[in-house]
Amino acid sequence: MAYTALKQMQQKNESMFGQGVGPVQPERHYDTVDHGMKAMALRFLHVRCEDLGFDPEIKAEEKKSGVWKGTSLLPEQIPYNMQMDINRLCLERELEKFIDSGVAEDAYTIYYCYLEMFFGHYGKSKKMVELLSEFESNGSSLLMKHRDHYSHSVYVFALGLAIYESNKAFRTAFKEFYGFDPQDSNKKEDHAAACCFLEYWGLTSLFHDIGYPFELPFEQVLSYFEVAGKKRGKGSLFLAYRNVSTITKLGNAAKAHFEKLYGRTFRTTEELFAYGITEKLGVPYDFSEDYMLGKIHDKPVRPNSFGYFMDHAYFSSARLYHEIENSLGTEKINEKHVDALTAILLHNSMFKFAISFYKDEDKHKEPLQMHVHPLAYMLMLCDELQCWDRTAYGRNSRTELHPMAAEFDFRNNAIHAIYYYDEEEQEKIDAFKKEYRRWEDNDEKGDMPRLKAYSDMAEKEQRFASDIEKIVDTTDIPLTVVPNTKEADRKSKHTYLSDSNFLHLYDFAVALNARYSHQGKEEEVPTADLEKEFEALSLEYQISNINQAKSFARYLDVLKCFYTDRPVDYDMVKAFTKRQMRTFAPMEHERWIREHISMGWISGDLYETTSLPDNILQRYGDEKAARKALREQLRVHKLAMDGCPSEKEVFAHYKALPEAEKEKDFKPFNSMLKLIKKFDGLRIYKLD
Repeated sequence: MAYTALKQMQQKNESMFGQGVGPVQPERHYDTVDHGMKAMALRFLHVRCEDLGFDPEIKAEEKKSGVWKGTSLLPEQIPYNMQMDINRLCLERELEKFIDSGVAEDAYTIYYCYLEMFFGHYGKSKKMVELLSEFESNGSSLLMKHRDHYSHSVYVFALGLAIYESNKAFRTAFKEFYGFDPQDSNKKEDHAAACCFLEYWGLTSLFHDIGYPFELPFEQVLSYFEVAGKKRGKGSLFLAYRNVSTITKLGNAAKAHFEKLYGRTFRTTEELFAYGITEKLGVPYDFSEDYMLGKIHDKPVRPNSFGYFMDHAYFSSARLYHEIENSLGTEKINEKHVDALTAILLHNSMFKFAISFYKDEDKHKEPLQMHVHPLAYMLMLCDELQCWDRTAYGRNSRTELHPMAAEFDFRNNAIHAIYYYDEEEQEKIDAFKKEYRRWEDNDEKGDMPRLKAYSDMAEKEQRFASDIEKIVDTTDIPLTVVPNTKEADRKSKHTYLSDSNFLHLYDFAVALNARYSHQGKEEEVPTADLEKEFEALSLEYQISNINQAKSFARYLDVLKCFYTDRPVDYDMVKAFTKRQMRTFAPMEHERWIREHISMGWISGDLYETTSLPDNILQRYGDEKAARKALREQLRVHKLAMDGCPSEKEVFAHYKALPEAEKEKDFKPFNSMLKLIKKFDGLRIYKLD
């Protein structure tokens, strides 16, 4: 059934109004014979995460009181569990968009969905999410080597979902580790385990690199030496951090909580993490808690003892701990949260160079097995696999050859990966192959030729795959890697001239929503009040506003306009003309239509024409409010379309709309022009 609460509501509606009502079960845009990353990740969300977020106590309270606790456009319009189903559908649809595009704006909505679903609301964690992208886009060009970590983290998230869905050995290891029945045939336990994995894998994967803003300044200083051809090491000028207790010290409430949880006292997150890592890895890798605490403590203050490298993973785990504490409350932090945090701490260099010594032939220890620390295992595996489609920021990174795309086949509990390189770089590839053969013919004397990352996949040593196998045990997930080339699809990213920094998307969405409430008086309302109104919406309506904002750059491009927060020598647009608005309004209508189809809405006006049952009128007090609520319960809309209409059919549908309805597709954008100045100082300019 997949979306059980939606199905239950449809059955209830059919009993009251007859056939042809919603909510309809959302379609699956993949089939059972597809074993790629997209199909597997979406199948995990669609099928295995059944009943995600359901609350039996709230359901019982709704039945007793007759008042629904779920929010749609407004509070108490739908059952709580139905809202949870719609939230999951939002995540499924947004993940599908991201995997298709790979752009930061689509990665942003994954973070947004996750935080709304598991942290309560996005606003509390807004700065944490936005800081990494802000640092990378503005500061990374000063480095010698650096590539995107924002979209990268969402790809890592998707990879983990696909592996969990396709690999029985990992599912079993995860279930047994966290006390679930390991048999997939036990559907209730299987769904519960999948929901658990989604929550804590999401926490681990999406936030594993948020500490990069601490690593980037360190690398910027060393880049000055590397520009002159000097290698980092003794004699290098480097940064080290002081007063780290500012982010590691535990408060009294946290100390008491963890003492109750673990039976001992911790003064800092360093001590907590050292304990958590040693409990799992200490015996198999023969190290003590004191050893681990020393290694953790030295990360920020003695980077020279780690080859003159700063470990962003240290700061990611420390920063994320406080985000969890501030968002959920200390009393709600559990052992799984700590497991996610220690997985993050381990993933970059701690496990490789302080525990397993994977590059040291004399000290090398066995790779990590999945049953020892499932979240750390999955993070290290997926972090290594995800090397495609990453924006290069560093000077050297921009000229190196990296895979632009990848295809995965997860059949038979294995991973078969094809990494694609731009065929326009074939000249570089041919030159490398020629040099590599010459090196082989010369008895492999001297340094091995390199063309990172192509050479790591193409050389006979298969360094890319063999390094992964040294880090994590792939016995139950056999890995094969093949490099290939193909023509680059440069239009798939839909990149426009507008400075489409996703940091503005939230503000755009808030501004768009404000138009509906304040009708031209938006500038007079305090920003905090506008954000509060936006946060009161359900996730579905918040995401709808955000997707409308994401489309703004595309609409401006059609009008030969763009937006930016930088002063430029172009004529400023202070208001859209009627001609301009009638150009992009049908485009906005098409976006709205396809969004509603993907979210399981159907066409109809039953909510306006039917005789209202007495219980619905009593529940909402007046007829107008009752009909609005009925629309949300039926998921029927008079402006929606069914099936898979063509662009021509959607545009014809738009032309047939009443003028008042057409205005809804363009009036918000003129109102938004006033508000974006208030939020971010953005201006819109025209090219001619």
